[in-house]
Amino acid sequence: MLSRKNKLLVMKIISLFSVVRGYNIPVIILAQYLSAIFILAPEQRALDIVLDFNLFLTVFASAITIASGYIINNFYDAKKDLINRPNKTMLDRLVSQSTKLRVYFTLNFIAVLMGLVVSWRAFFFFSVYIFLVWFYSHKIKKYPLVGNLMAAVLAILPFSALLLFYYYKVPFEELENQKAHFAVIFAHANFLFLLLLIREMIKDLENLAGDLANNYQTIPIIYGITTSKITITVLTFLTVFPVYILIEIYDVGYMDIYFYISFIILLFFLMVLWDARKKARYLLLHNVLKFLIVAGVFCIVLIDPSVLWHGKRLLISML
Repeated sequence: MLSRKNKLLVMKIISLFSVVRGYNIPVIILAQYLSAIFILAPEQRALDIVLDFNLFLTVFASAITIASGYIINNFYDAKKDLINRPNKTMLDRLVSQSTKLRVYFTLNFIAVLMGLVVSWRAFFFFSVYIFLVWFYSHKIKKYPLVGNLMAAVLAILPFSALLLFYYYKVPFEELENQKAHFAVIFAHANFLFLLLLIREMIKDLENLAGDLANNYQTIPIIYGITTSKITITVLTFLTVFPVYILIEIYDVGYMDIYFYISFIILLFFLMVLWDARKKARYLLLHNVLKFLIVAGVFCIVLIDPSVLWHGKRLLISML
């Protein structure tokens, strides 16, 4: 049996895991590797990508920078979260604010150090990203629409580190031939950005009580819930454009199945949205969007499933 001291230590580890949202980190790492294999560098062997040490540093730096972002966000939102998420907040409070800040600075130091090993560009990217996350949590988050937009941008920005990583690996004379490839990446990024932006606006509806009590100037507070729902509806229909580009103009393999199903789910999402009145419904809608985002990560494999088969054959031949 664990002693009282050991139990407290375990609870603090669980608390810190909750603060950094440790369950999201493996998904973020997987998303970046799958994006590299199937979208950013489909012409390269999957094994070469997985074993690329500089790519590993870039992906890992992105993951721990995001984890540190959750910490600083938790630090500034402590009062609001006590109203919106009392159970989670009580768990998070098992770790002191000073400990959270020490972990925050440690993770950021490791991230920029890894970036420096990769290149000066990676170092500069992660330094700027860390500053922007802090600036968003400290100032921008309380402002309507601007806060939503910046939150969505910051969520998708780590993938720009991968794009930067591969962009500078492409010889200058081949950049012209890569324009179509970058257009596909941009369309994928736009679809993900819209889902993230919609999720941020759903969170405003979900967290209305806490935002109101702490003077957060969100869209539903300033302009009303109906205006917020209209904005979310417009953004949902805007997802049609990147989906059309990916399905009709470029080849995304079997991933078009994911986009068709996503569009059907989003139509039902809008029906529930306009009928929603209570926090439980908004939480349901939030979870639907999280499901679509996470499912999209795994469905990247559908762009070219043969990569998995080739990898399996390679592993068999190595045994």
